Amino acid sequence: MSSIFTKIVNGEIPSYKIAENDRFYAFLDIFPLAKGHTLVIPKKEVDYLFDLDDETYIGLQAFAKKVAHALKKAVPCKKIGVAVLGLEVPHAHIHLVPMQSEHDINFANPKLKLSPDDFEKIRQAIVNEL
Repeated sequence: MSSIFTKIVNGEIPSYKIAENDRFYAFLDIFPLAKGHTLVIPKKEVDYLFDLDDETYIGLQAFAKKVAHALKKAVPCKKIGVAVLGLEVPHAHIHLVPMQSEHDINFANPKLKLSPDDFEKIRQAIVNEL
């Protein structure tokens, strides 16, 4: 059975896509900690980040870096926080979270409730910076 992220990559579940190439995919988290909270994944379904082969791991990090630079330009913040948790979805992924303080990347915080229009405006702002 495919993970929810594989279904997103395959277009079976809609997403607010930020960037994509033949190996990686970035999209807005629909339960964001902050405006612009983005998930970056390898298209290849591997459960655990450190189980990725070296080429995929390094490529994922480089892809995430490119997305993070665009995200920082699009969403005013001090830094883009990076988190890898990986218990909730069995598909390796990196969280990129715009931060004003370290408190902003606390996953116990309440998630933002954004409208589809809010998500689309944020998505377009980030895409415009790529």
